[in-house]
Amino acid sequence: MDHPGRIDRLRAALEGVPVDAVLINDPLSRRYLTGFTGSAGLVLISGDAVTFVTDGRYGEQAAAQLRSAGVDARLVVTGTGQREAVANAAAGHARIGLEADSVTWAAQRRYAEDWFTDQELVPTDRLVADLRMIKDDAEIERMSAAASIADEALAGLAPTLLDGPSEAEFGRALDSEMRRLGADGPSFETIVAGGPNGARPHARPSDRTIVEGDLVVIDFGAVVDGYCSDMTRTFAVGEIDPTERRMIEVVTEAQATGVEQIAAGVPAVAVDEACRTVIDRAGWGDAFLHGTGHGVGLEIHEDPRVSSASTGTLAAGHVVTVEPGVYLPEHGGVRVEDTVVVTEGGCTPLTRAPKDPDPRVR
Repeated sequence: MDHPGRIDRLRAALEGVPVDAVLINDPLSRRYLTGFTGSAGLVLISGDAVTFVTDGRYGEQAAAQLRSAGVDARLVVTGTGQREAVANAAAGHARIGLEADSVTWAAQRRYAEDWFTDQELVPTDRLVADLRMIKDDAEIERMSAAASIADEALAGLAPTLLDGPSEAEFGRALDSEMRRLGADGPSFETIVAGGPNGARPHARPSDRTIVEGDLVVIDFGAVVDGYCSDMTRTFAVGEIDPTERRMIEVVTEAQATGVEQIAAGVPAVAVDEACRTVIDRAGWGDAFLHGTGHGVGLEIHEDPRVSSASTGTLAAGHVVTVEPGVYLPEHGGVRVEDTVVVTEGGCTPLTRAPKDPDPRVR
């Protein structure tokens, strides 16, 4: 991954902001810019220097990861605290930017009163977050690998839904299989929700046994080298009633319609509207209880958001989900979700598992 190029793009963004340097304290933004995966570190980036400060636990790791990432940084390893090292690095800069979304009020007060007593602190907005929205080829490669692992894990295990496992048992098996296939782990707590539990969009797996006639919502993903995948499939275990069959048809159509709308230059809200129109037409608009999608990357929920409140426009390199759903307490829930890469002329799906509700069709 081109970490130096990311730092250069951040520096270019700083040219339009009234700061001389920016302090990065968010762990994922720190990883995005430098490749460092440890839990303790601060990065001060100016127009001509990068200073990376960490403690003794991570001295060797930071040196190795910065070197591997090709990041030309001055590494400072402290014994008991990072304040003095960061303050020294900031000397000569009049204005220090703090990323507003990742600095707590308490931290801001501490920085102002103790760390940067000779500088003005300036809140900066989305400097790194906006860079992170556009995924490069290396990021997409990792997310594609995570999605492929999830596809394969589900293909191997879906038929066992017919054997009557509990939701929790199936979820544990899915997590274990993704790890066996090479994932670092699941990208979030796997959702397995059968029967009435499926009517709760974010139900946690329970000891409830999956039985004949259940709709089963499975929402899960894998992590590869820090990058996430996200996918939902809904299965019918045995015979289901006509309403439930119609729910599957409507949600599947809505999801496909939303995916068809995606392309660079399309307002994110238009994707939500496309999905919602199909579900509204079926008479279940009030049962679509959430937004249509979200960005995915180092975090499972990132910008851009795809909802009725979205104000942004999709761009090539965005990676987003499309996941409409219908939730009826007397029948359960249906959700279908794919993660896709936005391109100039449309999108490329990363998740490719079949959408057939029969668990045996993989």
